Amino acid sequence: MVTIVGYKTFEKENGENFYCLVVQGGIEAVKSQQTGRTYITAKTVNVPTTFNEQTCSGLIGEKISGVVKKVKTDPYDYTVTETGEIIQLNHRYEFVNEEDSIIESNVIEQEIPIH
Repeated sequence: MVTIVGYKTFEKENGENFYCLVVQGGIEAVKSQQTGRTYITAKTVNVPTTFNEQTCSGLIGEKISGVVKKVKTDPYDYTVTETGEIIQLNHRYEFVNEEDSIIESNVIEQEIPIH
């Protein structure tokens, strides 16, 4: 389950606004690479919607079946907001609904033999 914790407004190229719900997955324990100490965090992602601002605002606190999942991507540069440091990442986080998550975790990719 994920929880809707907020929403954000973005502007399309044509000047129209659209809204994304900010959804947060469950808590997880992570070990700091700098200190080696464990801390608790929760991943959040923006999920585009067709809703207006009033609807998005009213959905805060609602729970949705699904997970926030780490997905591999091509490498890209990311600037750490707090420090200004530029690091290279090869993943992003995205919301996956419960049905797709179950299918993904139970499908085995078939290898094609080369003769």
